[in-house]
Amino acid sequence: MFSVVISPNSKIFIAGHNGMVGSAIWRNLESKGYTNIIGKSSKELDLRTQKSVIDYFEEEKPEFVFLAAAKVGGILANDTYRAEFIYDNLQIQNNVIHQSYVHGVKKLLFLGSSCIYPRDCPQPMKEEYLLTGSLEPTNEPYAIAKIAGIKMCQAYRRQYGCDYISAMPNNLYGPGDNFDLESSHVVPALIRKFHEAKHQAQSTVEIWGTGKPKREFMLSDDCSDAMLFLMENYKDLDIINIGLGYDMPITEIARVIRDVVDVDVEFNYNINFPDGIYRKLLNTSKLESTGWKVKHSFKDGIKIAYADFLVKFERGDYEY
Repeated sequence: MFSVVISPNSKIFIAGHNGMVGSAIWRNLESKGYTNIIGKSSKELDLRTQKSVIDYFEEEKPEFVFLAAAKVGGILANDTYRAEFIYDNLQIQNNVIHQSYVHGVKKLLFLGSSCIYPRDCPQPMKEEYLLTGSLEPTNEPYAIAKIAGIKMCQAYRRQYGCDYISAMPNNLYGPGDNFDLESSHVVPALIRKFHEAKHQAQSTVEIWGTGKPKREFMLSDDCSDAMLFLMENYKDLDIINIGLGYDMPITEIARVIRDVVDVDVEFNYNINFPDGIYRKLLNTSKLESTGWKVKHSFKDGIKIAYADFLVKFERGDYEY
């Protein structure tokens, strides 16, 4: 049905190019010879505002779009700012997807999330399990917004013939991550906690929850590599998972991070914080069948993420 080809000279808009995933996409494109990449910060372009997005598309006329812009956060942030997580993400998606159609974008890749799958989903989670059960309550607003984005891409594809695809990554971490302890995901939060424990001679580090839930974490650079591969090769209506194909208990994840930071501390589990879903491992057989392969192990990825944190810490972005 579609014969669209992305090339090094194609004009590519990365929505959310300053974020962790968006910046990884930008680096990956540049490393592979793409020369016509565009993007604006959220201060320069508020993607929630329809008029601003219309004006930007009219001025720039992008040919391809990576929709990686989103309001994101960990369990606490998702459960606390529920209204903002659903409103901001719906606005961003509606504006970018619709204006891509209006202005004739050749292909769009929408970045979803593994939280779209039901709370009690069979493991590992296959793409066809979407909308087969109730969502995890703590991040339901964010998940509903992402599901709406998927369905919007599919609707525009069916009604207007738009070459819009949707990829569902697992939990991501890496350069450009958010290391704020109140709003970050578990990996960047633990990187910062272990670093601070090392330099403050602490004997313990707090782990939110029981440490028993299992999670699958992928380096953002690997995710961006998969996204470019899919932009170049994937043409299906159905969603496709992006993941490592294996997961680990939070306790084991903490051990790996502790080893990389090189600090001798014990774990203090704070069970006043929710565990969330016990397990959400993605079935990545569909992606693997395309020939794409992940490049970094979890430990190697943590080394890259910790190096990025050290740069930010040394320039004063974070303080003890």
